[in-house]
This record gives sequence, structure tokens and C-alpha cells, in this order.
Amino acid sequence: MIAIEDAQILSMLRNRDEHALEVTSEQYGALCRKIACDILGNEQDAEECLNDALLQIWNSIPPAEPENYCAYLMKAVRNHALNRYKAGHSGKRGGGQQAAALDELSELLPASDNVLSELEKRELLAAITRFLQKLPQKQRSLFVRRYWGFTSFDELAEAFGMRENNVQVTLSRIRKKLLAYLKEEGLL
Repeated sequence: MIAIEDAQILSMLRNRDEHALEVTSEQYGALCRKIACDILGNEQDAEECLNDALLQIWNSIPPAEPENYCAYLMKAVRNHALNRYKAGHSGKRGGGQQAAALDELSELLPASDNVLSELEKRELLAAITRFLQKLPQKQRSLFVRRYWGFTSFDELAEAFGMRENNVQVTLSRIRKKLLAYLKEEGLL
């Protein structure tokens, strides 16, 4: 199938053309299922997250007008996967890439959502974004895939042509730099 531009998909959604969901699934389904599967570890649950995200997109566009349709879709899939993970693992600790990745970032993240006001959260996210933009592309991609996509160390090693230990050391160094940067910015 010929790829359809995101702008065309958004136009189809605004016009309530159900074909937009089929096109979205064909173009981005594999990527979305990979994101959800990395979080959930289950292909069937990942497929359900994709379907939930497609329904959410159908119901939200319009009025929503995302600038980056692919990112909007991936965020929806990720959020559905995280919610499903939390529902299935409430009260449980450990296991899965999400818990491991969040443990690695524990010194950078607040202990509770009540600790930071919404404004402080936005400042923290903006600072992290500025920090990531200063990193070389490979390090930025490695960090984002680990802590946004919850990709395992062995998959990162394979994707980046590195040894697993090298991936862990690189991410550890990035976290230390990020911690220093956030302290310098007065956010920690």
C-alpha cells in the first residue's frame, strides 16, 4: 500500500472517514504494537491498546488538531499500555521493563504526584527536553527508547550495535548528567 501523508489522515478524520483508522493501523500499527508490547510483554494486550488508541483518536479528532499525528498516536498507545500495566500490576513491584526503567530514574522523579504542582511538572519536563536536545542523537535515542518506550537493555544493545553492559553504562552516565543538570537548574 502507498503511504498516505499524516495531513491526509487528519483530514479524513475531520471528515469522519473511517478509512483513516484503517490507514493509521496499516502505517503505524507495527510501531504502536511494539511500543505497547514493550510495556506489557503481551502481543494480545498490545493489540487491544492499539484498538483503544484508535477509538480515542476517532473520538478526539476533531476537535483535537495534533501537529504531529504519529507522535499523538504513539502517546495514546503508550498511555493505554501504561494504564493497562498499572491495572494488571497494582500492588506488585518488579518484573517488566516499566518498573525497571522507572526504578533507574527514581532519583530524578518525585515520590508522589502531589509533590509537584502542575507548573513545576511542566518546568521539569521542559528542562529534561532541553537536556535531551543537547545530547548527541544516539544518546538521546537510547534514553528516549529506554525511558519513554521501556525497551529492554538487550533490545537496545541489538538496535544500537552495542554490548548490553555498554548500554547500561551509557544510560547510567546520562542519568548522572541529567541529575546534575536538574540540580543546576534548581529543579531538584
